[in-house]
Amino acid sequence: MASAACVTYCIATGRRIDSALAVMKKHGIALPDVLMSSAGTRIHYGSALNEDHLWTDHIDHDWSPRRIRHLLTDVPGLKLQEKGKQTIAKISYYYDPLLAPSVDAINTLLRQQDVTANVLLSFGQFLDVLPSRASKGQALRYVAQRLDIVLDKILVAGGSGADEDMMRGNTLAVVVENRHDEELSLLPEVDRIYFAEGKYAAGILKAIDYYDFFDECRVPES
Repeated sequence: MASAACVTYCIATGRRIDSALAVMKKHGIALPDVLMSSAGTRIHYGSALNEDHLWTDHIDHDWSPRRIRHLLTDVPGLKLQEKGKQTIAKISYYYDPLLAPSVDAINTLLRQQDVTANVLLSFGQFLDVLPSRASKGQALRYVAQRLDIVLDKILVAGGSGADEDMMRGNTLAVVVENRHDEELSLLPEVDRIYFAEGKYAAGILKAIDYYDFFDECRVPES
C-alpha cells in the first residue's frame, strides 16, 4: 500500500527551467522532487535544484545544433522562437501547419543530411528539435532507473505530442481532456492509458482514483 508521503513528485515541461519556476511561483505550486525542463533535456532534483550532469553529458552525444539550425533556416512555416526560449540542447520553432512540412518530412530532411535528432510537435504550433537521446519519456525512464522506481508504479499525465513517449511502455498513464487530439491520435487504446473526462488537475485526480494509485496502484480489472 502506498501513501502520498512516499510518492516522488515530478514535473516534466517543455519550458526552460527559469520560466517553469516563475510559473510555479506565480500559481503557488510546490517545488517537485524532480524537475525535468526544456522537454526533458535538463533534470534537477530536490529543493536545491541540483542538476544531473550525467544526463546532460549523455544526451550531448552526436548533437549538432548549429547544423540543424542551418538546415531548417529556409523551411517554410518554421520560425525560430525568441532567444530566451532556446537552450543548448533544445531548438524551438513556431510551427505554421498551413505552410510547414509534416514532422515526418522534417525528420526525413535531417536524416538525409546524416543528422540525428528528436523532432516533437506540441499543440500544433510549437516544434522542438532535441538530441536523439532526449525527450520527456527518455528522461523519465532514466530518472526511474536512477531512483530505483518501478515503471509500472509511475503515473504519467499529459495532453500533447511532446508527452506521447512518456505514456508508451510500462507506466500507468492518463491523457487529460484538454488534450491535442490530432497529436495523440496514434496512442494505442490499451489498459495502461486512461482517457480522463476531466481537464488539467481534474483529469489527473480522476486517474488517481481510476488506478487506485495510493493503494493498489494498478489497472483495474475489467
